[in-house]
Amino acid sequence: MTRSAFFSLILIATFFLPSTSPAQWVETNGAYNAYVSSLALSGTDLLVGTDGGVFLLTKSGTSWSAMSAGLTSASVHCLAVNGTTFFAGTNGGVFLTTDNGASWTAANNGLTNTHVNALAISGANILAGTQGGIFLSTDSGASWAAADTSLANTSMSSLADSGASLFAGTSVGGVLLSTDSGASWARTDSGFTSLSVRSIAVGGTNVYAGTYGDGVFLSTDNGASWTAKNNGLTNLQVFSVALSGTNLFASTYGGGVYFSADSGASWTAVNIGLPTGVPDRWVRALVADKTILCAGTDGSGVLLSTDSGGSWIEANTGLTNRPVYSLAVMGTDLFAGTKGGVLLSTNGGESWTRASDGLPKFGVGPLAVMGTNLFAGAVGVFLSADSGRSWNSASNGLAYTSVSCLAASDTNLFAGNDGYGVSLTTDKGASWAAVDSGLTHTGVMSLAVSGKNLFAGTWGGGVFLSSNSGATWTAASGGLPEKLVTSLAVIGTDLFAGTSEMGVFRSIDNGTSWTAANVGLANTDAQTLFASGTNLFAWAISYSPPQFGGVYVSTDRGTSWNVANTGLPNSYVDVSSTVYAFAVSPASGGAGAPNLFAGTYGGGIWRRPLSEMVTSVTHSSAELPTKFRLDQNFPNPFNPSTTIRFGLPAKVHVVLTVYNTLGQQIAQLVNGDMAAGYHEARFEGRGIASGVYFYRLHAGTYVETRELLLLK
Repeated sequence: MTRSAFFSLILIATFFLPSTSPAQWVETNGAYNAYVSSLALSGTDLLVGTDGGVFLLTKSGTSWSAMSAGLTSASVHCLAVNGTTFFAGTNGGVFLTTDNGASWTAANNGLTNTHVNALAISGANILAGTQGGIFLSTDSGASWAAADTSLANTSMSSLADSGASLFAGTSVGGVLLSTDSGASWARTDSGFTSLSVRSIAVGGTNVYAGTYGDGVFLSTDNGASWTAKNNGLTNLQVFSVALSGTNLFASTYGGGVYFSADSGASWTAVNIGLPTGVPDRWVRALVADKTILCAGTDGSGVLLSTDSGGSWIEANTGLTNRPVYSLAVMGTDLFAGTKGGVLLSTNGGESWTRASDGLPKFGVGPLAVMGTNLFAGAVGVFLSADSGRSWNSASNGLAYTSVSCLAASDTNLFAGNDGYGVSLTTDKGASWAAVDSGLTHTGVMSLAVSGKNLFAGTWGGGVFLSSNSGATWTAASGGLPEKLVTSLAVIGTDLFAGTSEMGVFRSIDNGTSWTAANVGLANTDAQTLFASGTNLFAWAISYSPPQFGGVYVSTDRGTSWNVANTGLPNSYVDVSSTVYAFAVSPASGGAGAPNLFAGTYGGGIWRRPLSEMVTSVTHSSAELPTKFRLDQNFPNPFNPSTTIRFGLPAKVHVVLTVYNTLGQQIAQLVNGDMAAGYHEARFEGRGIASGVYFYRLHAGTYVETRELLLLK
C-alpha cells in the first residue's frame, strides 16, 4: 500500500466511523437565557436577531438553526424581510442574505452611520434608521443615501410604512412623518407626552406608537394628533407594539405582554406561561400573524403563543446565545449564574430550570456556596437557603453593589469589587464592612482562599494577601512581571495567577515569589483558572495571529499544559466561545463519574467527563507508562513550532515522522532506540505552508497517527 493510499484511508475513517470519534465536550440541555432584540416572520419561518447573531425556526420545526455565516457584526438590532431577501441591522451596518442565512454580505455602501436600530420595507425602497438619522436604498441595499440630512444628529429607534406615509420613532425626538417616500421628514407628535418612541405599528387608518415611559398612543389622522391609550396598561415602559388582525399587543420592560381588542381603549396582561423572573419579562420584540404571536425577551429567549397570548411556551432548543458568567456546585445541584438570572440542574446538566425568584432584573455574575446557602452577586448580593427556589437581598451595609467576585471561608463571605476593594460579612449578608486596609489597588477581579490566607487578584496591582480575614493586606507579587491578574486558583499550598498578557504564574510561598507556568500554554491571556483536586484548568486566548482561544488542562500543577477543546464551539477568538466559569459536578442524578462543566459567554454550558480530561493529558516524564501512547501535539494549531509527546512502557526502536495530506514525508523527528518513559520531540513548521499535517509514531509493533494544524 502506498503512503498516499494509507493516508486516504485515515481520512475516510475520520469522517465515516463515528463509533471511533474522539472523546469531546458536549453541550448540556436547556441552559437558555437568550437576549432577543428582534423578530421577523417570513412565510412559515421565524427569524430571531440576538446579540449572538441570527437564528431561524420553521413553524413546523422544533429547534433553531444558526444562520450567521458572514455576519461579521453579531449584535443584531433589527430584521426585515423583502421576498426571499432578509436584511439584518447591526451595530456594524446592514447585512443581507438571499439563501436563508447560509451566507450574509455587508450592504453598507453610503451608510455613514452603521449603528442600525430599525429597518423598514416600503415598496421597492428600504429604509434604515440609525443613531445618526435615516438612510434610504432604492437598489436592495447596494447603496444608501441620507434620506434627510437635517436628521444627521437624530437617533432612530423604529420605522413603519402605512402605505401612504412613513413613520419614524426616535430616541428623544418623538414621531417623525414622511409623505414623500422618505425624502423629507417632519415632527408629528401633537398630544405626545413622551419623546422616546420605541416602536410603531400600523393597522388600516390606525397608527400606534409604543413609548418608553408613557405607554401607547394612537393616531387616527395620519399622525396629525395622538391620544394616550393606557387603560389597564400598568407598565408604561413599552418596547414593542404588534397587530394581529384587529388584536393589538404591547410588550413592556419588566411587565410582560398586554392585549387589547378595542384599539387600545382597554388592556389586559397576557402572561400565563411567561417566566416570572426578570429580565424574563423584559419583552423587547413582538411579531404576529393570524396564527401565532412571538415574543423575544432578555432572559427567556423566544416564547410562542397560538391563542393570542392566553398562554405561552418557550421555544429555545438550539438558540445558543446564552451568556454564562459563573458555575457553582452544592451537593448534587449545579447552578449557573447567567445574564438571565440563576439556572439549576439536578441531573448533571441533562436539563436546567430557572432558580431566580426574588433576584433583581439584572444578570447574575459570581456565585458562592457556604454550607446549604447559595450566594449570588448581581446588583448587590443575594442569598438563597432553598437551592435557588427563592432569593432575598443580603446586601445590608454593602457600600458598593457592583460585585465582581465572591469567596466563602468558614462563616466568612468576601465580596470583591472592580474599583472599590473587598467587603466582608460574617452573618450571611445581614451586615457588611469594608476590609481593604493596605489594599492599595482596589480593582479586585478575583478572590481565592488557601487555609487561613485570602488572596485578591487585581487589575493592575498584582496579587494581595490577607491572613486576618481581610483586616489588613500586603502585596504578594514578588517576581510577578504582569500585574493585570484576571483569575486565581489554589491547589494545596500552591497559588496560581492567570494574567492578561503573560499566561499563568505559580507561587509556593504565598506570593513572596512567582515563576511562570506556561509550558504548552500557547495563549497568553489566561482569563479563567479552576482547580479540582490536583488538576488545574484554564481558558486562555492569544490575540496575536493565529488568534486562538481554548481550554487547557494541567495534571502536574502547571508544569505542563495540554489543549482540550474537541467539541467546543468556535475555538478561534470569538466572544461567544469565551469560557467564564468551570465547575466539577457528579453525573446525571448525582451518580457516576464526575463531569467538568464549562460555562461560555454565548455558547451555553458544556460538559466533559473529568476522568477523560485527566487521563488524556500528558504525564510527567518521571513516571513510567504502562502502555504505548501518542499524545496530541501542543500547541495545536501552532506557529511556527509545536511539541509532540509520546510514552513507551519499554525500551524499543522508535520512528516519529510527519506527513502531508498526500502521504509525503515532511520530517523525521525520531529514528532510533529509546528507553521506557515519556519523551518529547519538537516539530518546526518554518518553510512549509499552512494546513493540515499528520504525525505517526512507530514504536515496535505499535503504530498510531494524529493530526496537527499549522496556521501562519
